Amino acid sequence: MTPDFLRYSCQIALPGFSEETQRLLQNARVLVVGAGGLGCPAAQYLAAAGIGTLGIADFDTVSISNLHRQILFTPTDAGKKKALVARENLQKQNPDIRLVAHDIHVTSQNIMDLVSHYDIIVDGTDNFDTRYLLNDAGVLAGKPVVYGAIYQFEGQVAIWNVKNHNGTRSPNYRDLFPNVDASVIPNCAEGGVIPTLAGIIGCMQANEVLKYITKTGELLAGKILIFDAQTLQSRIIKIGTVTQTHITRLTKTILAPTISAADLKRELAAGLTQLVDVRSNREHEEFNIGGEHIALDQFGDHIDRFDTMQKTALYCSSGKRSGEAVKMIKKKYPNSNVFSLDGGLKDWDR
Repeated sequence: MTPDFLRYSCQIALPGFSEETQRLLQNARVLVVGAGGLGCPAAQYLAAAGIGTLGIADFDTVSISNLHRQILFTPTDAGKKKALVARENLQKQNPDIRLVAHDIHVTSQNIMDLVSHYDIIVDGTDNFDTRYLLNDAGVLAGKPVVYGAIYQFEGQVAIWNVKNHNGTRSPNYRDLFPNVDASVIPNCAEGGVIPTLAGIIGCMQANEVLKYITKTGELLAGKILIFDAQTLQSRIIKIGTVTQTHITRLTKTILAPTISAADLKRELAAGLTQLVDVRSNREHEEFNIGGEHIALDQFGDHIDRFDTMQKTALYCSSGKRSGEAVKMIKKKYPNSNVFSLDGGLKDWDR
């Protein structure tokens, strides 16, 4: 065994593995989109296993409230760009692989160029717009996408768009969920998530990548695994062997314009901006910074009430739900003067 392969000796010793199998990993190019609760453990194990080129795409910054599940980061990283910190830490873990940081918003304008440099995509995102975008880009580019999702105590794993022996493709995310209304599904900031679940599902995603590249085991293609962290029970639901969707183009990305806490405070003092709280009733009653309250799950019924000419700032705890609400308004009224409070109430407090 060559010295370069010493760190991989235990996986090379596996039945069906060899140094040639390890070279498949060394030649592989894997893109992890989202350096969050799922992307952190997935990227760590892919780096440790010797993936030759590992890309990390994320435009967000490290937040203290996410450290319980985003295990690549420490409190001293707060405020720093996730993609850059992840690249630095993963490179220390394995100096022999190539790490690429993509500190960008992944949009319909750049996604096809981004995925063209990789063999397989790991979906570690936490919003539906990007999840559908990755799925559709994977279909159009002929690249498999490893899906993962977590909420409270439940997680899901699957691999989409795998090429079958007859040239057809396995089902993708739209075969299972043709369309999802993001406004009615709480995120982790609102509903919570147990941190160990992120590690379990992220590792399962990395496992699917390793199986795909090394052509070992049985992929979660055409099926989805549902895992319950409270009971440690899992079940696999079969979807089918061939996709029934016909994706021909990408849905245009709508980015939610943001306003910083400092700028918003100045504008409120000058009476230039009105506020809308999109959090739950409980959150609003416990604490708010004023303004009208319209919970995100009821937002669709109230869009027509907005004065599209009046500058309006929407807020929530982290900026994710308010961003979704802003995008809902922008879809219907593209020229509306609405913004999401960047960083939410966490940044407001700071």
